[in-house]
Amino acid sequence: MCGISGKLNFAQDASVNPDLIRAMLATIRHRGPDDEGLYLGSGVGLGHRRLSIIDLSSGHQPLCNENGTVWIVFNGEIYNYQELRTFLLNKGHVFKTHTDTEVIVHLYEELGTQCLDRLRGMFAFAIWNENKKTLFLARDRVGIKPLYYCLTNESVVFASEIKSILADPEIKREVVPELIDRFLTFFYLPGEETLLKGVKKLAPGHYILVTNGNVEIRQYWDLQFSKPTEKPNLKHAESQLLSLLAESVEQHMIADVPVGVLLSGGVDSTAVLSFAAEKRDHGINSYTVGFSTPGVADERPYARLAADAFGTRHHEMTLSAADFGAFLPQYVWHMEEPVCEPPAIALYYVSKLASNDVKVLLSGEGGDEGFAGYSNYRNLLWLERVKSGLFPFSGTVAQGLSLGNSLFRLPQISKYVALTNAQFPSYYFSRTSNPYQHARNGLGSLYSADFARSIERESSLEPVRRLQAHVCGMNMLDAMLYIDTKTWLPDDLLIKADKMTMANSVELRVPLLDHKVLEFAAALPSNFKVRGFTTKYLAKKVLRTRVPRQILNRPKAGFPVPYENWLRGELRGLAHDILLDTRTTNRGYFDKGSLERLLRANEGQGSYSKEIFSLITLELWHRSFG
Repeated sequence: MCGISGKLNFAQDASVNPDLIRAMLATIRHRGPDDEGLYLGSGVGLGHRRLSIIDLSSGHQPLCNENGTVWIVFNGEIYNYQELRTFLLNKGHVFKTHTDTEVIVHLYEELGTQCLDRLRGMFAFAIWNENKKTLFLARDRVGIKPLYYCLTNESVVFASEIKSILADPEIKREVVPELIDRFLTFFYLPGEETLLKGVKKLAPGHYILVTNGNVEIRQYWDLQFSKPTEKPNLKHAESQLLSLLAESVEQHMIADVPVGVLLSGGVDSTAVLSFAAEKRDHGINSYTVGFSTPGVADERPYARLAADAFGTRHHEMTLSAADFGAFLPQYVWHMEEPVCEPPAIALYYVSKLASNDVKVLLSGEGGDEGFAGYSNYRNLLWLERVKSGLFPFSGTVAQGLSLGNSLFRLPQISKYVALTNAQFPSYYFSRTSNPYQHARNGLGSLYSADFARSIERESSLEPVRRLQAHVCGMNMLDAMLYIDTKTWLPDDLLIKADKMTMANSVELRVPLLDHKVLEFAAALPSNFKVRGFTTKYLAKKVLRTRVPRQILNRPKAGFPVPYENWLRGELRGLAHDILLDTRTTNRGYFDKGSLERLLRANEGQGSYSKEIFSLITLELWHRSFG
């Protein structure tokens, strides 16, 4: 795990200043405190910060081929690198290290851009071909590792983090208004754009080729939800999944440094631990975090149960409101994109705890997106069945839900009322948002008149509108899973996973997001994923003999960070100070009176903590990057 950065000037006689590359690397030292390296070529500069995981004694980057014509900077892990190394040795390639990085160099020499098809792992890398004067940038299939770039008329600048790109004084900081609205619609930024004009994310499963100033962006992989060619066999699928999970976890444990496991108290992290424990003769370190707020669900007893079941050396910590509030500016600085993800702060603290013992952590991230673990998948499937079964009485269904909502004020009911007369997929943007509610009386109602006139609403929704067009014709569950895998997963969950662990120089690995596991899950029929009221049906059947019953059968809790309580209590003053500060109101985005009413409503019967946390994040982002 590392940090990369670089710049290519399109005019080959325009050399890259090594001091610029060093300045870019200085901003991401936390990603690789063990080593630093630079390469300067014809109009190009490559930089690398290393966190040593494999082949600790060598592996300095940038790294080149035998004759110094192909150079790479690489962030990530290639889990099948030993198999690929054997293939390349048989082809006559000569290796000077035992790293997975050098495997990519020689595989590129052998296959060109098609080398991506052979790589199994998480990665973001840049390869410079000195003979062809070509820059090749690539990101892994799912978006586990970040890669940002900025294209101008004169150059392309790229890095693992936005702050590294901004170290180049030629890159201007211009905020795009529609993207503020996009963030406040989805509570993160789906798509390739960031809040800064021209600074983009390379999309998962894509690569960029730059030759003589000509820039091509191509997709090399997509998740395919294909219909089975023969009647699926549940027992056979169980056997296949068990084998895949065991293989993936075993590969993700390859390291020359200690490996630990993050435990959330849920099914997925416990499953990962169960496979990991079988592969280690000595004990594994495990880590979890809880909270000091009374009356809040605590995951620690379930994490402890899993740790005891598999004999780990277990470590716990408690996160307080004061810790949470104090870290907010650093949270925004590390995340770089505004994201409403309070659990990210807990992840920072628990990975900081883990950094005392290990350099690598395994996580259960991704199991819900692959195997349909979220309750909204089940609920929306049932809603569609009710609507289709009772047509033309869907209006009556809507009235009944509205009446129930008015009587009981249950969020479980109210979120579905507006959907009874809508058509899927028009109402399914992503599991984290409801743009229809937002447009009527949500955060958009806080905008100042001038700012509201400056934004184009459809532009805010464009990335997910594009995905909606793509899923036309898919069955409903596959469509939801596809949209979440392309938006919520890479642009929220995986940004959090990467940025918060790398802030502590710890590598996070996600075995359930191995692309072979995801492809297997995508090919399953819907009733192998959601059956009746049971989510993640096949996965739970496979894990019933591995995961303790109390964990397997408990309702899904997510990661219940009690920030709602804190924003009404201990952090109430902090929220007021940030949102009503003149720096905030003078930006012209929001009406101050509306902000005051929102804060008061959150302290009363309303629950607007997600909105308030998002607004705090947005303002702190401006103070760091705007």
